[in-house]
Amino acid sequence: MTDSAAVILVTGASRGIGRAIALRFARAGGRIGINFRGNTAAAEETASAVEQAGGEPLLLPGDVSDPAAVTTIFDTLLQRWGRLDVLVNNAGIVRDILVLRMSDEDWDQVLDTNLRSAFLCTRAALRPMLRQRRGRIINVASIAGLRGNAGQANYAASKAGLIGLTKSVAREVASRGITVNAVAPGLIETDITRQMPERAREALIQQIPMGCMGTPEDVAEVVFFLASDGARYVTGQTIVVDGGLAM
Repeated sequence: MTDSAAVILVTGASRGIGRAIALRFARAGGRIGINFRGNTAAAEETASAVEQAGGEPLLLPGDVSDPAAVTTIFDTLLQRWGRLDVLVNNAGIVRDILVLRMSDEDWDQVLDTNLRSAFLCTRAALRPMLRQRRGRIINVASIAGLRGNAGQANYAASKAGLIGLTKSVAREVASRGITVNAVAPGLIETDITRQMPERAREALIQQIPMGCMGTPEDVAEVVFFLASDGARYVTGQTIVVDGGLAM
């Protein structure tokens, strides 16, 4: 699944964890569909980096919480390469606020981007994968979906839902040569965590047994493994990548 002929679609791939995942597959010579919603400059930079790393990029703009956009994205990718081997559902946002102050829009936007998009993309990906009788789907969840976080009821709910989606779809398609797994990152050095107040960051780091934040590349390596033939007998699992924070 990770050879030079493999076709990989990464949603939310213009920066952070998604970008690191795209580059990891590029280093194996993969053909990478780079989905992004609004940051064209960052997506183009990622595409250039994918090419320099040895991969073949395809920019796929669109909001993956919109069914029409998802149809266009998958049609474009399949017209270009004729197959899909790996789907990485990585698109995600945060709208952190205490639940008493959380608006309907705060809730809906996070659930749509983080969970509805994964459902739509998974449904679309299964059509070619079932015809191929092989495929890998990897969902980027969070330890917030396992333990909750104050001020993140919407985010935690979306990530817990993503873990439930992972297990259910894994049961549905295991006999057809398709595996479905999730990774649950902890505190990772991304644009989101860089915006945290320094005191809050340090307080969280003190709770991590390994004593440091993770990198997007730490997550990308686990995603790459789950897409590999070495993980052929792994499905329905959630692999935590958090330096021991949630144990």
